Amino acid sequence: MRILFFCVLSATAALAADDFKAAPEHEANANVPHGTVTRMPAWESKVFAGTIRDWSIYVPAQYKAEQPASVMVFQDGHDYVNTKGNWRVPIVFDNLIASGEMPVTIAIFLDPGQESAKEKPTSAWNNSNRSFEYDSLGDRYARFLLEEILPEVEKSYRLSHAPADRAISGASSGGICSFTVAWEHPEAFGKVLSTIGSFTNIRGGNVYPSLIRKSAHKPIRVYLEDAGGDVDNQFGNWPLANQQMYSALKYMGYDTRFDYVDGFAHSSKHGGSIFPEALKWLWRKETPKVEAVITRNIGGDLPLQQLLIEGEEWQLVAEGLGFADGPCADAEGNFYFSDMKAPGIFKMTPDGLKTQISNEGASGLKWGPDGRLYACQGSKKRVIAINTADGAISVMAEEVQPNDLVVTQKGDIYITETGIQQITKISGDGKSKVAADSGVAGPNGIALSPDGGTLAVSDYKGQNAWVFRIESDGALTAKSPYMTLRTEVNLNAKSPDGRSPVYNGSAAGDGMTTDTVGRYYVTSALGVQVFDSTGRLCGVIPKPQASKPLTSCALAGTNRDYLYVTNGDKIFRRKVQATGNPPPVK
Repeated sequence: MRILFFCVLSATAALAADDFKAAPEHEANANVPHGTVTRMPAWESKVFAGTIRDWSIYVPAQYKAEQPASVMVFQDGHDYVNTKGNWRVPIVFDNLIASGEMPVTIAIFLDPGQESAKEKPTSAWNNSNRSFEYDSLGDRYARFLLEEILPEVEKSYRLSHAPADRAISGASSGGICSFTVAWEHPEAFGKVLSTIGSFTNIRGGNVYPSLIRKSAHKPIRVYLEDAGGDVDNQFGNWPLANQQMYSALKYMGYDTRFDYVDGFAHSSKHGGSIFPEALKWLWRKETPKVEAVITRNIGGDLPLQQLLIEGEEWQLVAEGLGFADGPCADAEGNFYFSDMKAPGIFKMTPDGLKTQISNEGASGLKWGPDGRLYACQGSKKRVIAINTADGAISVMAEEVQPNDLVVTQKGDIYITETGIQQITKISGDGKSKVAADSGVAGPNGIALSPDGGTLAVSDYKGQNAWVFRIESDGALTAKSPYMTLRTEVNLNAKSPDGRSPVYNGSAAGDGMTTDTVGRYYVTSALGVQVFDSTGRLCGVIPKPQASKPLTSCALAGTNRDYLYVTNGDKIFRRKVQATGNPPPVK
């Protein structure tokens, strides 16, 4: 029995037996133009140092130098380029390009790397670097394509840089590799075709269904295929893993299709048989509106889909800054931030009008119940309060090393002193300061819950955001590592077993904010990590500038429903379905 899983359902004929069955597009047609396949010189990689690989390129007859071509990259290229095998890419491409069911597309066939110092195996399936390159998480393989292979192809052929014109495909470990490339760089690859994909725990790929459900939707189209007779071994169950992948993609509203059939084994027989149909679906011109499936959530769930708005992305609102930090908002929704290199503190209205309100620089800004703007000045070892009406400055504390701060409804100030691993409480009149907590490795961002009764602190050097109960006398109790942040894969580290992904020990948790329903927003190396009031991760919103530090965030705007982030030399905002907490009021 063949089962089809689609976001938009379709039906095809079931296969009569567990064997490859050629489709008409698999057969060479003398009446269509034929492309050419060129075997390229063996490639010595820099990203995968010490490896060499065979590869080849297919160029369709319709290619014209004045028109950038689409491109599709195939892992285990020796199998896909074979015109007697189960894929027969050159023949299928000839037929589909001629019929208009595919654009003019250059195919790149790549074998996995083989260590130069080792004897080359008789079959490329056994190349020494295959599992390391294909099964590993992170963007190392994507960088290999983007920094080495595609630039080399572009020396001879014009390739489109639009992600919708770029596809990547593979089977088994090549399938998860293809997904990883698009997942890490959706701005470079917008289409994925994975058959019998190894979304299992070979090198940690079993995490993908969870990551998909807790990451902002990425603009990629994903085709999956598997069969009931696929592998079930010490690394996991392939059919179940692919069903989990499809379920997660559908839940998050991806344009996705899953072809599944009973029987078959871990081979290209089923995937190859339906390969032409898979390509037609992948390259189809229409983009259907697919909605996320959140009807089965339980009470109290705050999935990312309830926060993000379809079609709303990051918008640039300020650039050319030295180093942006300290975002916050006033009761009217005006946005404030500091440029620490200017230095200066600036106000930005919801319509984008920017004015400078102070020549001081600050790493943390918050409004107090007295209507003054409080600021951390680590370089001057002080905390100040600014009367924005006349610019008057009052020094609230000296001989401190403040990074970020909050001001409670009572007027008490809590600061993070990252260098000495301390949270310090300063009285509202500035006459006393005491150590409220010590021991967090890198206390950094700090925020109050909507009711003001809970204090949350991010740990720049660890993986948690800590919470404390604020007692009536201002003491901090009930310390707990309440939120666990996701961390990046460390591509330079090796696990003891040599196969598991190694994650950074630090999530680089930085500035924080909260909203009226109790979500916590924590900036980090991965992006803005959003948690519900019970400390469960809702999801991660990627940062706008991947190469720049994401220092902090705030909810501002007329309705306080724009999430602003300070991201290196720029500031961005994104409209969300949330409302920010107003400044404390006496």
